[in-house]
Amino acid sequence: MADAWIELVDHMQRVETLSNISALLHWDQQTGMPHAAGKARGEQSALLAGLVHEMQVDPRVQDWLSAVEAGDNRTRQAGVRNLGRTIRKATRVPKELVQRRARLESDGFTAWMTARQERDFGRFAPILQELLDASKERAQAIDADRDPYDVILEDFDPGTTCADLTPMFARLRDGLHELVEAVSDRPTPAPVRDVVTEEVQLTWHRELLEALGYDFSAGAMARAAHPFTIRLGPSDVRITTRLMEDDVLSGLGGSVHEGGHAIYEQGLPDLPGTGVGVAASMGMHESQSRFWENFIGRSAPFLAFATERLVACGGPALDPTRLTRASNRIQPDLIRVEADEVTYNLHIIVRYELEQALFRGELAVADLPDAWAERYRDLLGVEVPDVTQGVLQDVHWAHAAFGYFPSYTLGNLYAASFGETIEQALPDLWDDVRRGHFEGILGWLRENVHREGHHDDSPDLMRKVVGDRDHVEDLLSYLWGRHGALYGVTRT
Repeated sequence: MADAWIELVDHMQRVETLSNISALLHWDQQTGMPHAAGKARGEQSALLAGLVHEMQVDPRVQDWLSAVEAGDNRTRQAGVRNLGRTIRKATRVPKELVQRRARLESDGFTAWMTARQERDFGRFAPILQELLDASKERAQAIDADRDPYDVILEDFDPGTTCADLTPMFARLRDGLHELVEAVSDRPTPAPVRDVVTEEVQLTWHRELLEALGYDFSAGAMARAAHPFTIRLGPSDVRITTRLMEDDVLSGLGGSVHEGGHAIYEQGLPDLPGTGVGVAASMGMHESQSRFWENFIGRSAPFLAFATERLVACGGPALDPTRLTRASNRIQPDLIRVEADEVTYNLHIIVRYELEQALFRGELAVADLPDAWAERYRDLLGVEVPDVTQGVLQDVHWAHAAFGYFPSYTLGNLYAASFGETIEQALPDLWDDVRRGHFEGILGWLRENVHREGHHDDSPDLMRKVVGDRDHVEDLLSYLWGRHGALYGVTRT
């Protein structure tokens, strides 16, 4: 039995290595690959996806899993559960479909970029239909008896279903509308449009991320059209950011967000091949990025510290109070990645509802732009002028990442409960943030979240770390406390 575990882990380490090579190709595609190389990159990605699939469906893997008796060994128990899920999916999905999806994802990214440049959804719609069909086909192959959307949710947030999400999202939507309505007649803080060169911003962001705990000796930062974090190996976790010289807060938020992802990856337990040395879920991953970006990064103490560091990096002396007000303004708008913290989750609810409608056959791909515009009108009260600012603004569907969007809101919900708990555990929290001392916060996250890896699914991990807190209430309470105070409104 010990030999079975050793053989299984050794085999899955090789699978991880191939996956890391595939991730490197993805990094290159989004940061420096020539546009004309798209077709060849699709073939490369498909080949690697096929090799990974072959190794996952190797009959020996199931034999090893069956032979391992975890006993009271917590890591083996979790590893058998997690690897069992992965292998079960792999063995039920045909290799041809795996490779087809890999090609479609590569082609989908190219088509998405073209469609955005030409502001023409028709250039993306055909391959989006293929990506949707392939995703439905995959869900059917994995488990024909379950709601296909629940099946794909498990790819990102195991232990969470639509039965969990829908009522939480409904409560959150109602609570957010109450706050948005309460401030609707109050003056909105002006945005900060002071010019800061991209060179200065990069230096500034790097210094701030190092202070938060991102280890650049095991990472790197580049620019991309859509910011992301990617793990290329146990000591190689890279991030990208998007900078605008006249919108310093947007770039700062993006860099801190991706830094939060990377800090989590760098703190995971060193258990390669076990299925445990990975994030508990994408919702948990998003909780780490949103915690740093919002709970810490939009706070007055952090922005006071950050503005001091900006001057030290050769930038202008910006007023931290003005930055704090602008960072916490509430203004429903079109673009998710630039949304204020209060209305952000309404953007996610739009995507959640549209994805469910697509998977249930209640909405055709061709009708997505109109459906998108209608929901934005209803939920956020804004008009969508074109598809680039509408249905084509996110890259996720180009990579067949259906079911990912709910992770963002789960992350916000988890982060709010972490914030409440950390404030109680660290009485000097905000004094430390003002001084740029983040060791206490990072130490708490390392001990309670990062080092746990995927020993528990996220809902169970949350109960262990914060108890039976109401995550929706925690998020609404936090938003009312910070943003309500800024606007001079109180919760009824």
